[in-house]
Amino acid sequence: MSEKAVHDARQSEQDLFQVVINHEEQYSIWPDGRENAPGWRSEGTRGTKQECLDHIEAVWTDMRPLSLRKEMERLAAEEAEQPIEDEPVEDEEPSLVERLSNGDHPVTVAAGPKDDLETFARSVERGYVHVKFTETRGGTELGFRLDQEESDLGEDLRSGEGKVHLVGRLTLDFEDVICRAEIDLQTLEGTGCLQPIEAASP
Repeated sequence: MSEKAVHDARQSEQDLFQVVINHEEQYSIWPDGRENAPGWRSEGTRGTKQECLDHIEAVWTDMRPLSLRKEMERLAAEEAEQPIEDEPVEDEEPSLVERLSNGDHPVTVAAGPKDDLETFARSVERGYVHVKFTETRGGTELGFRLDQEESDLGEDLRSGEGKVHLVGRLTLDFEDVICRAEIDLQTLEGTGCLQPIEAASP
């Protein structure tokens, strides 16, 4: 490695970043001193890139967007207020997990303040990605740690060519599921589905 490359690498490690948060209480990092991207505000934490990423991992324990959490709380409150009936309710609407486990659904990459290929590639390199199911009410954004053995990440993420297959586990509505998504690198869109862990077990 050349002296310039070593110097640039050390300089990159010393660059300062800040933690930013959006209206859905989702976190990301942004270069300190640069004007925040629209829709994002400073959370208050500043430091090196790794320090900011470590802080996010410590505080962002619930990956669900704020709107989804509030909707789930509202539904839970309504369910608690409903009287117990002798007869079972017919034609009950399937749960979010059930809907997303039934066939493939349109998804798009949700990479942070800038949903571009470079940001997505960095997320993949960190081993943690976000995809958004676009056809649910308000969209459902899910974050999960990549299963490196099950995922197929191709040879060159930054080429913008081909597709990648993302696989990882997460918990949604108190159910452990596997998320699978096939993403076109040119459009950062594709299809995805959920698979309950029990159903995935042999």
